[in-house]
Amino acid sequence: MNRQALQVARTHQNHLPGRTEPLQSRGEPADFRDALLRGLEDVNAHQKAHEELSVQAIVRPESVDAHDLTIAAAKANTSLSIAKNVVDRVIQAYRDITSLR
Repeated sequence: MNRQALQVARTHQNHLPGRTEPLQSRGEPADFRDALLRGLEDVNAHQKAHEELSVQAIVRPESVDAHDLTIAAAKANTSLSIAKNVVDRVIQAYRDITSLR
């Protein structure tokens, strides 16, 4: 499969960044702890991006595209939901392991 980045032109300089830049690899996490912390950092980044864009939409509505705000909200909600499910599964796995004793 040939993977090519689709270049999308921004119509406004304040729109969400990253539309034309390719994703940068951060390397493989060393262990589960690093992977979990990296995931939580990503969730936090999505939450902050949504908050900043929401504030900007209130302060200067003409500078924010409604689609970008909706996408940021969906990313924040989805990433938080996935993080919650992962944490619940880790807790359940810990309970299962401790009950085997």
